[in-house]
Amino acid sequence: MLDWDHLEKYRENNRLEAKRAQGGLPRSIWETYSAFANTFGGIILLGVVEGPDKAFTSVPLPDPDQLAADFWNTLSAPGTVSVNILSHQDVQVVESGGNRIVAIQVPRADRHDRPVFIGHDLFSGTYRRSGEGDYRCTAEEVRSMLRDQADLTLDTRLLPRLTEEAFHPESVARYRDLARRRHRSEEPEALDDPAFLHRAGAMARDSRGQLHPTAAGLLMLGREAEIRREFPGYSLDYQESGVSDGVRLLSGSGDWNANLLTFYFRVYGRIVRDLPGGEDAPVRRAVREALVNALTHADYYDRRGLVIQKLPNQIRIANPGAFRVDPREVLAGGVSDPRNAALIRLFRLIGAAGGGLSGIRAVWQAQGWQAPEIVESFGPDRTVLTLPLQPAQVPLPGPRERVIAFLTDAAAASASEIAHAAGPDCGEALLSAMEREGVLTAEDTPEGRRYRLRW
Repeated sequence: MLDWDHLEKYRENNRLEAKRAQGGLPRSIWETYSAFANTFGGIILLGVVEGPDKAFTSVPLPDPDQLAADFWNTLSAPGTVSVNILSHQDVQVVESGGNRIVAIQVPRADRHDRPVFIGHDLFSGTYRRSGEGDYRCTAEEVRSMLRDQADLTLDTRLLPRLTEEAFHPESVARYRDLARRRHRSEEPEALDDPAFLHRAGAMARDSRGQLHPTAAGLLMLGREAEIRREFPGYSLDYQESGVSDGVRLLSGSGDWNANLLTFYFRVYGRIVRDLPGGEDAPVRRAVREALVNALTHADYYDRRGLVIQKLPNQIRIANPGAFRVDPREVLAGGVSDPRNAALIRLFRLIGAAGGGLSGIRAVWQAQGWQAPEIVESFGPDRTVLTLPLQPAQVPLPGPRERVIAFLTDAAAASASEIAHAAGPDCGEALLSAMEREGVLTAEDTPEGRRYRLRW
């Protein structure tokens, strides 16, 4: 079934001609296939044109069924695209505005399949989607997708050139004390630092049995200079406005050793300072989880760093790296695909585990605040979580929303019944427009024309 709620119309301004290359298909269709697969997914419509008023209307196609078959045959041909991520139900011939058109739903590709590219060269054939259309990805974006293919997260990687000297002694001592207090009966006091760090996952043994820091251990407990040698783009930035001292905590300033442990404790105390409740209040726990999520899901090999802003009316957390799974699944809860599994373990050992975004949204709803918003962007990849600190404003539903709400309950109704129930601004003109867009379907019955939602 086509996902009409996430429709991205393919802007084909001219009618398809039989003489076009690749079996009558638009030449740019494969760029769009790659772009949708590497970003949010979308629907390609063949047989739809955009008018001067930016409205989309269908046009007659000579042979929609043959066009769909041509698409499948070309998709399966060697050298067209790197991977076929579609099933047959994703390519349909549907009716719209009295014409039969081809609708191709391209899902967001699994991270193991990204980058999805055309031709044989992933660096020249990988595309993504932006507000301006399809664009060719930079080498940096391609490498970011390649990093996310790995099942063994990169923070578990052993760093053979480094020794115990790469760790910041005060950070290690603080971490050990936090872990001891958290697990009094589980940490033998007799363990020396290397043995303890090995047990925690901050160090690992090479083929000769020698211990070296892992990437996670270096990020969490390392000396900042050593962190920067391994992660040249490493940057942690906390900004707080609306206070007299204009606080900013920035790594690289030389005033403090900016590993993740130190940054976490410096930022957490300030970011929750004005929030309601005590230390264990739901709102404070939710902010702590959001902070840990950002620190453990960031792509530290990216050239842009992590930025946290505490503003008078919101908290904004931006970290490098896109989602490894569909964001809708993350927001629904129960789905997790961490970028840095070893870092998550290190935070959990001191009782600072992150939580799901669905749980954070529930806390915000209980407070009566505006819902958290998460935005994913590309080029370079970035994820921004905004936590509003102000009451929710309940918007009045527009005519389209009222039509959808009514037909969700009524299943099918005439134009007059819809206008009577949803409002006079929900007349036949709106219903016809929603039908052309694929939101509604209509059928003529002995009692007259009746509309229903297209599921």
